[in-house]
Amino acid sequence: RCSPDSTAQLSDMVQSARKVGLQELCTTDHYDLLLEDGTPAEDWDWTPVLEQFEPESRKISPDFRLLLGLELGGGNVDPEKASATLAKVPVDFVVGSIHNLSPAAGGADFYFLPYRTREESVALLDDYVNSLLELAPLPCYDALGHILYPLRYINGRAGHGLTLDAWADQLDVVLQTVIQTGRAIEVNTCRGREVEDWRPVLKRYRELGGELITLGSDAHEPENVGKGLPQAAELLKETEFHYVTLFRRRRPELVRL
Repeated sequence: RCSPDSTAQLSDMVQSARKVGLQELCTTDHYDLLLEDGTPAEDWDWTPVLEQFEPESRKISPDFRLLLGLELGGGNVDPEKASATLAKVPVDFVVGSIHNLSPAAGGADFYFLPYRTREESVALLDDYVNSLLELAPLPCYDALGHILYPLRYINGRAGHGLTLDAWADQLDVVLQTVIQTGRAIEVNTCRGREVEDWRPVLKRYRELGGELITLGSDAHEPENVGKGLPQAAELLKETEFHYVTLFRRRRPELVRL
């Protein structure tokens, strides 16, 4: 309810998480440093988040954990503002993501772009990968979120059939930076619709020495909580990972699959 992606109450998300058998839920409301049209966002207000989180966390029983997080989009646009946002409350987990074109390219949200031609989409991916390269070394995230994000629209909506293979060298740098800085990557199932898509990314991450992986369903609504997570866990096993990563006060904990 505290970001544009959802109107759901936290209590309903918790109830759904427990219903489907999750032992832990971390809230990651979205805060992008650029708005949908590319203009800079106002400072993030933690108050409405904490107004839901604090009473809900007091109701939780010992067999379930509720953790506080944030999806921070575009931390590379203003690293100082990103760090100041995270310093305001003791968060457990931060997803670092890129939802927008760079300011130099207009800053528009990928969700709203038209993807008229394949050539246009390639240029947009060039810009996206450059933003990932800028974000990767920064301290304003714990897991690099949904690396495949623009393909969700380039292929799923516009049908251009692109992959990130043309940017393999740059993505290797991104993944190596994540590894060297002790951070994780996120396997984002997009409410159960994107699981197998992650296989090539996971294989390459493993080849480079990556170990830390978080799982997220990007639920937005109670009925989607946890969708695709069992399948994603199986995919991790198939790509030779033995643990899933959880974060507590921004420190990773490994849980055997």
